[in-house]
Amino acid sequence: MLETLREHKDRAAQFFASGKLEEALAEYQVVVEATPGELSGRQKVAELLQRLGRKQEAIATYEEVATAWARQGWLLRAIAMCKVILQLEPGHGRTQRMLADLYARRMAPPPRLTPTPKPAAPRALPRIPLFSQLNQEAFVAVLEELALKVFAPGDTIVTEGEPGNSLFAIVEGRADVVRQLEGGKRRKVASLGEGDFFGEMALLSAGPRLASVVAAERTVALELTREQVERLVRHHPSVGQVLHTFHEERLLANVLRCNPILSVLSPQQREALAPSFQLHSVAAGQKLLEQGQPGTALYLILRGQCRVTHQHPDGHESQYPVLREGDVFGELSVLLGLPATATVSADSACTLLRLDREAVERHVLVRAGVREALSQLSSERLQRTARLLSGHEVLEGDQRV
Repeated sequence: MLETLREHKDRAAQFFASGKLEEALAEYQVVVEATPGELSGRQKVAELLQRLGRKQEAIATYEEVATAWARQGWLLRAIAMCKVILQLEPGHGRTQRMLADLYARRMAPPPRLTPTPKPAAPRALPRIPLFSQLNQEAFVAVLEELALKVFAPGDTIVTEGEPGNSLFAIVEGRADVVRQLEGGKRRKVASLGEGDFFGEMALLSAGPRLASVVAAERTVALELTREQVERLVRHHPSVGQVLHTFHEERLLANVLRCNPILSVLSPQQREALAPSFQLHSVAAGQKLLEQGQPGTALYLILRGQCRVTHQHPDGHESQYPVLREGDVFGELSVLLGLPATATVSADSACTLLRLDREAVERHVLVRAGVREALSQLSSERLQRTARLLSGHEVLEGDQRV
């Protein structure tokens, strides 16, 4: 039976590739009839009906698929189906209202990515970044603004160094995060897949992209632009609050995952450490780390930027590149108990996350492998402080875009 279904799928793909849409549709319909719960095949049927100009049949099938994806907890896929329906029939709001009604009942924990037990009972949608803290009205408003984009393999979705004017959520497919190294070489540092969000850092900070994102295969994504965000925030201030909270949580998660010291911790240890970071706001000009003095905490910049200077024995100063959102400083001083090798001052009003020495000793220094990592890192960093303070060290898993 499985081999027969695979043969039908293979023939359907061949017919589709050669432009024989009616034949492809017939093959996919056989697959759907044999496996009614197989939503990817049903989605292909809807796409072929659309290409064949059978609009109402396509809309009805897309609506069935959107409802099924939503009830199985695949919110982004359901939203994508809604956007396709609205492209075919702009006044068709029934599916979006259905999603909003389901979302209003979101009380269940996020489902695991496993098949839904039979019979599948309707359940609340899972927590999804940018949506979970919104009320129903704001959720529908965001839903209406999202745009559906499709990228072919090799397409550049965002480009390092360019202004960040939108954020994305991947519905289907896979994309690579690529950073440019000195000398013009490029390196893949992370992979993004279904359900991943990216681009909010440059969007919210109005800064340049810190990396490029390139589609590794056919990738479907939902996009929200700066103009749309500004419009949403004017009418629904909670959207802005949720975006900033999401941004700050992502920065912290990225640092815990990518920092050479903190990455030694297990996921459970990093989760236990996260609540120990304290929100810290400072005015422009305030010193956070002073050269020659022992550090009392490590810092993660959430908003604003900091100036870094090193005073040489003859009295002249070297200015290092500024530290920006997502950068960490002070960790070697507080972890090793050494005097700071540079002075760090707020170059603007800044919001930071602060992890004090007591929390470091309680959560970090007691962990196996941390002292060895510290020893190795300190011997490297003390020889190239400027490079590391500039935030240009490229680390595997860095998803800042």
